[in-house]
Parts: sequence; structure tokens; C-alpha cells
Amino acid sequence: MHCALVHEWLTPKATGGSELVVREILKHIEADLYALIDFESTNPDSYLYGRQIGTTFLQNFPFASSHIQKYLPFFPLAIEQLDLRDYEVIISSSHAVAKGILTSPSQMHISYCHTPMRYAWDLTYDYLQRSRAGRGIAGIYTRYLLHSLRQWDVISANRVDYFIANSRHTASRIWRCYRREAEVIYPPVAIERFTCQKEKEDFFLTVSRLVSYKQIGLIVESFNQLGYPLVIIGDGPELFELKQKAKANITFKGAQSNEVVEEYMRKAKAFVYAACEDFGIALVEAQACGTPVIAYGKGGARETVIDFKKSHKNATGLFFLEQNSKSLAQSVETFLEFQHHFNAESCYLQATRFSPEVFRSRFLSFLESSFVNWSSRAS
Repeated sequence: MHCALVHEWLTPKATGGSELVVREILKHIEADLYALIDFESTNPDSYLYGRQIGTTFLQNFPFASSHIQKYLPFFPLAIEQLDLRDYEVIISSSHAVAKGILTSPSQMHISYCHTPMRYAWDLTYDYLQRSRAGRGIAGIYTRYLLHSLRQWDVISANRVDYFIANSRHTASRIWRCYRREAEVIYPPVAIERFTCQKEKEDFFLTVSRLVSYKQIGLIVESFNQLGYPLVIIGDGPELFELKQKAKANITFKGAQSNEVVEEYMRKAKAFVYAACEDFGIALVEAQACGTPVIAYGKGGARETVIDFKKSHKNATGLFFLEQNSKSLAQSVETFLEFQHHFNAESCYLQATRFSPEVFRSRFLSFLESSFVNWSSRAS
């Protein structure tokens, strides 16, 4: 199969779960790579260094490498300019507009959807409330822009032959937004990087970008009340505000190397997470270290963590059911009361369900069966 792989953007700062999926796919199939912008093929530290990558006109826009989101109104137009007529199979890795590439009836398009466009759907009101662009005359334009993006997003979903979702939670959102079924294939988590450790130290941990929807402020409020030691690893626009709120029991470490993050994950008493994620790779990474999780019980967490309330025997975490500081604080206290029920082996075993080997097998099998099915229909 002559194959193209399309992703949103490739920059040194883009190192999330979607980029890990792209990396894993490229290990197992030969494909030409395309993106709205690419600043990784010129990055000596990147696995993409020296690779030929097709890009769009956004590549030459000022500050595109660090502020590509500011060019959101141009995304749909830009992705439609990629000329992929020479390919038999197109795979899009999409959390914004990658699925919107133009194809012909002789091409099969599989979209691995990490999430329907968050700022156009689930986070619309959060974005309007927190951004200057959501108020006044600018707010009217922003609302119209998001309305137009939603229309384009639904239309472009019809260009996809087969959807893959990174969780059942995402599959339900794909159905709600596009009325399309999706195969669930969990993203690969590099659990081999982590060492399972039984002995834990007396602190809680969270690792995250410090942005509003990650709900780090909620965690800070809870631990201000509780007084237990909390370590926060990560950087972002909310760092200064969070430091102003935090009491002395909360330590901010900023952005850290993988080695430092792994060390803290191994030693932490529990990993705390308050966001509603589509999947949540950090939750699996913590479990790979033998560290139990205290997480908001919505979204992908319900698929990656075994809740203590449902199974005492092999529990790997504890959910709080209301996204507020009181509910989280109560769950932390419950965890401390029953922490002897959690063991590192159960956590690690749960993490193995999301290994790269499992992803490879599921993805390649789905790719093959889809191509056979599509070919029979096309003929």
C-alpha cells in the first residue's frame, strides 16, 4: 500500500499522546509524512530529524513554531491544500483538522481520532469565558468562527472511511459530533521506560501542562485544605497564578526531563489527576511505576484505572465523582485509609494492557481488515 500519514503539527513542544501514536505507526508501516507545519525534521534531537515532511503555507507564517494555534481560522483551508492524490491509503492522526484532507473515491482514508476538535465542541464556553477574544466585539467574531469550525468539522468527517478512537469515551464523542461509529484502539504507552517500585515516599504527585482544562487549580485547593505534601511537575500559563495560591506543602518543579518525571512517579504515594481526559497517558505511566491513581472518574480514566470501589482485590486507583476540591479531598482521605489494599504489581499489570505491542497488533489488524473491506466495496 502506498501510504500517507497526516498529523496536525510537528514541533519540539508537541510531545503528547497524539505524537506518540504517530511515532509508533511509523515504526510499523512505510508512509510519507505530512503536517500543517514541521519544525521537527530540522531538530537534531527528534526521531524525525532529516526526514522529508510535506507542509502547508502555515509553515512560513511568523511564530508558527511556537504559536500555531493563533492561526486557527486558517487550519481548514491549509489542510485542504495538501495534495495527496498519489496515495492509495491515507491515515490521519487528528485532534483538530488532520481528518479534513481531500481524498478521491480511489483512496481509503482511516482517521485515528484523539478527540473531536475540543475548542469547537466541549471547551467552547470555557474558552470564551477565559479568553479576551470571547468578550465584546471580538467575542462575536470568535463565536462565529467556532460556529463555522463546527460546521466544517462535521462536513470533513464525511471524508473519512473508517474512524479509530483512542478510547470508548472518545468513540462516544465521535458519535455525538459526527454520528459515526469508531473502532477503539488504545494508544501505545511506553511502559518499558518505567520501573515498578513497591516502596513509596510520603508525597503525592501530579504531572501536567498547567492549563485551565487540566484542573491543577482544583488539586492545589484540595491539598491546601489537606496539608499533605504535593509535588507538581509541569509548566504552562497558569504557573504564576497557581504558585500564588499554593501553601508551603505544595512544591512546583516546573518542566522536567523524562528521567526526573519517572523517578518521582516511582516514589510517589499516589498520582493525582483532576482533568476529564479522552485517554490520559500519564495515568497509565504512573501505574507502570506501581503507583496507584486518584483521578476524576469521568472520561478515559474509567477505562485505564481499576476503581477501588468496584474491586478491592486488584484496584489500581480511586475515583472522585465531582470535579471539585471537596470531592477530591475526600478521595485522598479514603485512599490513605485503605492504601494497604493497593499493590504495585496490580498497577503494573493494568498498565501492560496499553503497551506498544498491544497497539501494534490491534492497529495493523484493523488496517489490513479495513483495506480488504474497502477494496471489496470499491471493486
